[in-house]
Amino acid sequence: MSEQIIRADIIAADNEKRLAALKADYEALGAKLAREGVGIDAITDKVAQFFVAVPSWGVGTGGTRFARFPGPGEPRDIFDKLDDCAVIHQLTRATPTVSLHIPWDKVDDPRRLKAHADALGLGFDAMNSNTFSDAPGQEHSYKYGSLSHPDPATRRQAIEHNIECIEIGEAIGSKALTVWIGDGSNFPGQSNFTRSFERYLDAMKAIYKQLPDDWRIFSEHKMYEPAFYSTVVQDWGTNYLIATELGEKAYCLVDLGHHAPNVNIEMIVARLIQFRKLGGFHFNDSKYGDDDLDAGSIDPYRLFLVFNELVDAEHRRADDFHPAHMIDQSHNVTDPIESLIRSANEIRRAYAQALIVDRKALEEYQESNDALMASETLKSAFRTDVEPILAVARLNAGGAIDPVAAYRASGYRKAVGQERPAVSAGGGGIV
Repeated sequence: MSEQIIRADIIAADNEKRLAALKADYEALGAKLAREGVGIDAITDKVAQFFVAVPSWGVGTGGTRFARFPGPGEPRDIFDKLDDCAVIHQLTRATPTVSLHIPWDKVDDPRRLKAHADALGLGFDAMNSNTFSDAPGQEHSYKYGSLSHPDPATRRQAIEHNIECIEIGEAIGSKALTVWIGDGSNFPGQSNFTRSFERYLDAMKAIYKQLPDDWRIFSEHKMYEPAFYSTVVQDWGTNYLIATELGEKAYCLVDLGHHAPNVNIEMIVARLIQFRKLGGFHFNDSKYGDDDLDAGSIDPYRLFLVFNELVDAEHRRADDFHPAHMIDQSHNVTDPIESLIRSANEIRRAYAQALIVDRKALEEYQESNDALMASETLKSAFRTDVEPILAVARLNAGGAIDPVAAYRASGYRKAVGQERPAVSAGGGGIV
């Protein structure tokens, strides 16, 4: 039995206030879907089995290049972070795993980390390495790059760090490594594009050789930041080349904010599925660039369209299709726990909406070139309020009908604010 952070009676009391309305809403939605040939209970069961990993770094207050404004109860270490992550899963029943970032989450004995997670009923998703900033005591700086750095000693240091992440992951039960680098240039002529990429590939091949047989490695592309003229791994095409060069255990990670404006992300997802190189996602949302806003907060239709491709692949049993689902966000003005609760819910919402798309009708409209009705088929599913499905999935699994309301009723933020020392506002830098 896992340790409960929020008392069960608090959740039960909040659920009791909402149960009658939920039953009525669920029955009404069930009747509507039944008229369309969809069984609501089957959809609810599938939603209940859809999980997304939360980022350890996401439960702390983020920041911008200019400032960071910490809130009350900031986690002091990875153990506090796991406690916060446990609250999110306890209320949503959607986030049973945590994605760690090394060296931010490094501890002397990984067994302590695993024991604490086990007590909370949590597991670990992909490990994330960090060669985009310098750690205390580090011999070589990553100011001018890491895996693509001209200096062999700096590249070796970055390779060894990634191998260490694999070793830590093995000790705690992770099965994947995500590699994102900030390598690039800020001025034309600063770097040789070809030599930089060659060095990167050689370094990644050295890391790949150390992967356990049952592990995967995810390369993550990012168009810009911190390099603003050129980036070594800048788009999904380069990412695909990397995964192809490395081998069958290498896949592409798609972060929804890491694309040029107006890029068709759902088409990128479809292409990577088609050629068996979709590794997974970092879910977030954006307005201007890589904003790391709450998933579904800006463009929920785009999130739905991404899930439409995922459900399509699931429906046709696409080869080698088992993507990892992770959140990657920066919470600057909200309680991070509340934002992650809402994001997990929005991700499940997009999945539920995609599940009720009339696939047979959609294919017929596509094959007959009926553009309007094909679009309307997707819009019909997107316009459907599936909140009763999400709430029943949470309730049946022991979670909260309204997770944010139950969280606020628990007083958790106030309690940890009294227990954890206040953190003063610091300089810039996204956490």
